[in-house]
Amino acid sequence: MLSMASARAPDLDTMAKLAELAHESLHTEMSLHRAYAKELGILEAELEATEMSPTCQAYTDFLLRTAAVENFAEIAAALLPCMRGFYEVGQRLKTNATATEQRYTAWIYMYSSAEFAELAEWCRSLVDRLAAGLPSNDLQRVEAAFITSSRYEHAFWEMGWRQESWPV
Repeated sequence: MLSMASARAPDLDTMAKLAELAHESLHTEMSLHRAYAKELGILEAELEATEMSPTCQAYTDFLLRTAAVENFAEIAAALLPCMRGFYEVGQRLKTNATATEQRYTAWIYMYSSAEFAELAEWCRSLVDRLAAGLPSNDLQRVEAAFITSSRYEHAFWEMGWRQESWPV
């Protein structure tokens, strides 16, 4: 989604920022997740072969479809709940973390960091900039992309909590 968004960006600065975010997601973020899997005894081949849950599949499909066919303001609005959500969860966990939660320190640090806060704020300001002056019908589409993505983001966290899997 990030690479597709970068390719469709309206200016070079936005293109570069999204390309950087795609790179960081593929390397820094995924390295953290792979390290957790390894710590839990999950082999990389197992991790790669893991089937997405229904909610994860639906959310991914929504983001990819949005990046492929919608206007750029809708793409940015669909990205914002993920960026903002992970930062807010990271902040809340950092504030409420206890010594017994040491396993999650790296995750909490990554998503509560000043760098991630800056990234979430950049995404919010991008949406604000792109939405400014849009005709009402376009603004409604941006809002709908944001709301749909927010719902999926909530469902994504719930999916993890409930350990959702395919019923059949």
